[in-house]
Amino acid sequence: MDTLKRRCISCNPGFENNEFPNQAFKLDNAFYDLKQAPRAWYERLSSFLLENDLRRGKVDNIIFLKSKGEHLMIVQVYVNDIIFGATHNDLCHEFSKMMRSEVAMSMMGELNFFLGLQIKQTSNGTIMHQQKYIKELLKRFRMESTKPIDTLISPSTRLVMDDGSLSVVEKS
Repeated sequence: MDTLKRRCISCNPGFENNEFPNQAFKLDNAFYDLKQAPRAWYERLSSFLLENDLRRGKVDNIIFLKSKGEHLMIVQVYVNDIIFGATHNDLCHEFSKMMRSEVAMSMMGELNFFLGLQIKQTSNGTIMHQQKYIKELLKRFRMESTKPIDTLISPSTRLVMDDGSLSVVEKS
């Protein structure tokens, strides 16, 4: 894959060249400190995923899917973190190998905690909750002794599959 090509003019120290004061610098890669870096990374990563037979989710453009026979892999991208899982381990191993061929990455193991969500995977399904985050909030606002109340949604509510309706982007 070609490296990212960006042009930048900046008055920040380090970008100035007294010999060529009116010249722009051509960057071969985006810098982490630039506000454009996350977008540049996402564009590069999404292009790579699409070129490798993943398809973008209909509802959310940070979700990518890959089907192989009756098996499915789901990949979620959040800034520079990638979470993935599949109905068969071979898809996970294949994805990991593909990603390592393109970018330096480290495998963090089974997902237990992400963006304030605690995740527990069981043979009956996946349970997500924010118990730790809620306890930290209660402690921060000195409300640990408050009386708990029931949740607003039934714990037996199940998430459903994508119904195939048009995505928000397609409706516009």
